[in-house]
Amino acid sequence: MEDKKNIHELIKEKILKEEKELGLWKQIKEDFSVPKLNDPALDSSFELFFNYPGVWAIINHRIANRLYNKGWVKLSRAIVGIGSLFTKTDIHPAATIGRRVFIDHAIGVVIGATAIIEDDVLIYQGVTLGGVSLDRGKRHPTIRANSVIGSGAKVLGNLVIGKNSKIGANSVVICDVPKNSTAVGVPAKIIKREDKNGRLNHSDLPDINKEMFEYLLKRVALLEHHMDSCKDVDLEKEENELENIYTKFIKAMNSIEKK
Repeated sequence: MEDKKNIHELIKEKILKEEKELGLWKQIKEDFSVPKLNDPALDSSFELFFNYPGVWAIINHRIANRLYNKGWVKLSRAIVGIGSLFTKTDIHPAATIGRRVFIDHAIGVVIGATAIIEDDVLIYQGVTLGGVSLDRGKRHPTIRANSVIGSGAKVLGNLVIGKNSKIGANSVVICDVPKNSTAVGVPAKIIKREDKNGRLNHSDLPDINKEMFEYLLKRVALLEHHMDSCKDVDLEKEENELENIYTKFIKAMNSIEKK
């Protein structure tokens, strides 16, 4: 527990030091350049002013966070409240956000007060970086550099998402994810480790629940046919088909590396 606390503090200190060295306006300028690297739909810089609420949510947070750290708590909360009306996001001014963080589409994103997001993180719409307790200490996640949090994912509690990791869409993460890993499911399970193949491709993620339910439904149907003596059922054919489904399910389960 002490080691994790040190990790959080070291990352936060590093981000705050970089913010101070870079300065607010240079950081905002850098934020405006991030969509060009992350969104192929961007055709011109003009669009940034009207079609990228995630950029404005980050910039709004930059200003509110500096005011919050200087003791202007009520003013910072007011700025965040006004900004959330336009960006449809809820980012606490106390949250620590590093450089070149991009929130794609942004709507529905919630980031808690003690959350820490390192550099070059990509967050999709509907993501929650939330807490699971009412303690006043560190209760929100820390997202390490170059990670991708898929749309609708919930990352809950005082945990760490390792560098270069990927969280699948609509996953619920309640424990640490090692670096260079991919986690999916409810609750999220690690399906790949030391995966350095770039961006998260949701179409490549295995659907473990689908495999399991398909197997169970086929098994129930086979038993019902077997019990119904009035129907002529080729049990051997049905068993072979069921075995193929079961093999797929086992293969999907074996791809999960439990801690």
